[in-house]
Amino acid sequence: MKQHRLAAAVALVSLVLAGCDSQTSVELKTPAQKASYGIGLNMGKSLAQEGMDDLDSKAVAQGIEDAVGKKEQKLKDDELVEAFAALQKRAEERMAKMSEESAAAGKKFLEDNAKKAGVVTTASGLQYEVVKKADGPQPKPTDVVTVHYTGKLTNGTTFDSSVDRGSPIDLPVSGVIPGWVEGLQLMHVGEKYKLYIPSDLAYGAQSPSPAIPANSVLVFDLELLAIKDPAKEDAAK
Repeated sequence: MKQHRLAAAVALVSLVLAGCDSQTSVELKTPAQKASYGIGLNMGKSLAQEGMDDLDSKAVAQGIEDAVGKKEQKLKDDELVEAFAALQKRAEERMAKMSEESAAAGKKFLEDNAKKAGVVTTASGLQYEVVKKADGPQPKPTDVVTVHYTGKLTNGTTFDSSVDRGSPIDLPVSGVIPGWVEGLQLMHVGEKYKLYIPSDLAYGAQSPSPAIPANSVLVFDLELLAIKDPAKEDAAK
């Protein structure tokens, strides 16, 4: 199944490569040309994220040219299946290595971070700092809260931010990643926390986005703005 997805992705990338000797020869004026470039760009990014960043663009272009021109293919089907399998295996090995390295780096980060003044480590392994204290109520697992947040990797790269979007979000306390579920219930309305979430309390090995590598420790600047009142919400409907 993975081999078929890889083949399809390669074919799509080749649509924008066929007949082009270099990027300078590509025109990006019409909607069709721009869409074609977008398809190639997205597929190229996807392949690179899967460790397929060393594909031969000339060979890709030759493949699509032979197919469109109904020429005899230069490799037999069993050779292609074998090549796809080898490429997929190599990509999986790369991803596994990256995942192991990310897990090791995350463990070291949390060990060092736990020694810093003001950082509290809970029984689950969640770490937090109280950035701004307040005396508001604390949410329960059944509550819906309004929050502002910025999520970063341990290297400081931002992968998501309601602050940057300029709009806080409402979310159910029990409907988020475990690190947030625990962290939100520690907070009082009006407080700001910095959460350091181990990968097993975040997304683990199943990354939800290319911006978040597998087994990543996540760092959140989190502000609890309000606890929604169900009665008022119902009355407003």
